Amino acid sequence: MTGKRLPLAARPLSEPHPSRLPLDHPDRERVLAAHAAALDAGEAGYLDPETGLFVLTAGFLARRGTCCGRGCRHCPYVDGPSGDPDVTAGRREG
Repeated sequence: MTGKRLPLAARPLSEPHPSRLPLDHPDRERVLAAHAAALDAGEAGYLDPETGLFVLTAGFLARRGTCCGRGCRHCPYVDGPSGDPDVTAGRREG
């Protein structure tokens, strides 16, 4: 989906899609805390508490305006059961 503008998923930027960070992930709370701190500080990302890798925040990815399709943990464009970027993400019927 590179380069295609998509609406944001219908969930808070602080909440990753469960396919990207499962509810039973052993470090979920530490990951969410690190992500929240980076979001609050306006930083582009944080160091993953388990691996030490740099992870981009949902805020940074949302400001970029497109989905790169690389499976980012905090991708704000993924919606639906598959966790894939969806052109209907963020849209509501009604």
